[in-house]
Amino acid sequence: MSTSPVTLMVARRVAHGRYQELIAWLHEGEQLAADFPGYLGSGVLAPPPGDDEFQIIFRFADEATMHAWEHSASRRSWLVRGSGLFAKNSVHRVRGMEGWFGTVGQRPPRWKQAVAIWLAFFPVSLIFNYVLGPLLGQLDLLSRIMISTLILTPLMVFWFIPLSTHLLSGWLHSNGQVPTNPAEPASTR
Repeated sequence: MSTSPVTLMVARRVAHGRYQELIAWLHEGEQLAADFPGYLGSGVLAPPPGDDEFQIIFRFADEATMHAWEHSASRRSWLVRGSGLFAKNSVHRVRGMEGWFGTVGQRPPRWKQAVAIWLAFFPVSLIFNYVLGPLLGQLDLLSRIMISTLILTPLMVFWFIPLSTHLLSGWLHSNGQVPTNPAEPASTR
């Protein structure tokens, strides 16, 4: 079993007319997972306009803690309660940052991955330092770094890097052209 953090990404397409119920069900799943040892966090990413596929991400300390949650009676009961709320689902288990960039063989070059992460990190870090810099400036270096990484790491992992990779997906998986409209599929450009 792995001793590094493990992320489970689940995609759910909402059944017709069940949007609000699916949202409540997804948040219930996050609450259930939060009660398990090894739980590191989770998030629900709503679909872009015109789409109906939600992403839910669960992160655990290691394979063993995720396995305990996945095979728990409370999770099975939760899945049964939600079975009529979605039309189609897919499940992917990833380690580290690999999940942000697709499956093996479909990942963009590392330099593109670095650009996508930097484009997410730079503006968030700039705003954080602009807003909180004067307050943190009174602290010693170790305290400043600890507080900033404690706040920025979850923001980056759960919101901004997934957002960046979603918005840049056409470019990340293209032949090097930056998309003019990130919502437009690469095949139509």
